[in-house]
Amino acid sequence: MTLLMISQGLLWGVVILLSLTVLALARQVGVLHERVAPAGALINGAGPGVGEKSPRLEVQALAGNAITVGATLATGRALLMLFVSQSCPICKKLIPVAIDFAKSERLEVLFVGDADAAEQNKLVTQFGIDPHRFVNGPEIGMAYRVDKLPYAVLLDDEGVISAKGLVNSREHLESLIIARETGFATLQSYLKAQAEAAE
Repeated sequence: MTLLMISQGLLWGVVILLSLTVLALARQVGVLHERVAPAGALINGAGPGVGEKSPRLEVQALAGNAITVGATLATGRALLMLFVSQSCPICKKLIPVAIDFAKSERLEVLFVGDADAAEQNKLVTQFGIDPHRFVNGPEIGMAYRVDKLPYAVLLDDEGVISAKGLVNSREHLESLIIARETGFATLQSYLKAQAEAAE
């Protein structure tokens, strides 16, 4: 009887110790979650910067229509340019996400590529991209100094660059909208300003 009571007492002690350990770990996870900031689009230092007027470029879409990049849009509208390629696996995953994102955020979207037209037409067919909204040529990429894909540029209704950067997820696309709404070039600069204001 005494041995049974001792073993039950030890078992309860272990259960209580494990419960305290789980609570301590849960607290640490919460602390880490607060400290780890969300990642935004990665901005390179090349090309026109955030807050600058976009280069005005006259380009032609795959469907043959003329498009003016950097033109004034309807008030309150914005243009999301997404630089993609048929040979980029991340681009292929991001294209449907970007189409859905542009619809939900009421953005105009323009896909930009620089490859063989037949290759780009395969991309258009595969993802149901409007060929009137796909430009194939080096002009825009060279003007923005795009060197890695997928890359996104968000222009406001006056043709000013609101945000830009290397993107590979919906969260990165959302960080472009946050940058436009807050006026900060990056999500990291916004979080830094919030932390400084709290001190």
